Amino acid sequence: MSTPTVRTALLLLLWSLVGLPLLARADVYDDVERLLRNGQLERAEQLSAKHLQERPQDPQMRLLRSRIQEARGQHEQARETLQALTQEYPELPEPHNNLAVLHAREGRLQEALEGLQRALQARPDYTQALENLGDLHLSLARQAYQRAARTTQPSPSAARKAEALAPLLPR
Repeated sequence: MSTPTVRTALLLLLWSLVGLPLLARADVYDDVERLLRNGQLERAEQLSAKHLQERPQDPQMRLLRSRIQEARGQHEQARETLQALTQEYPELPEPHNNLAVLHAREGRLQEALEGLQRALQARPDYTQALENLGDLHLSLARQAYQRAARTTQPSPSAARKAEALAPLLPR
């Protein structure tokens, strides 16, 4: 056997010992994500629970679990899961972003703003957090315009601006 062939065989052996378990691990996240997207929440929950029994601190699966909880209407559990993740892994932007989205849905806009700022401190180029921050600012601007249109000296231009922003806001 020549040296390149031995080297290739060793690399293949190393890949089978190290690489394949990593692929198998990535598959469980893909599977849970796919089940979640397809609305198969019970199966997604079962698969995530099984994974978390083996790796209870896995932040990626816990993040997926929070999304399952939210999809199932378990808002308080989702919030608790995300809050724990932000405390245990403050360097991860996703839990901060997702928690901010929950806060925004509940009308807790200042908390949402703070959460998005923490997400962007963790990763300044995090596209989803930047977009969510823009949506939040649009919501705040619309609220301000609506209030200006209802004061004792209402502003007609504020009412028009509030109306113009409505189609831009997420539902």
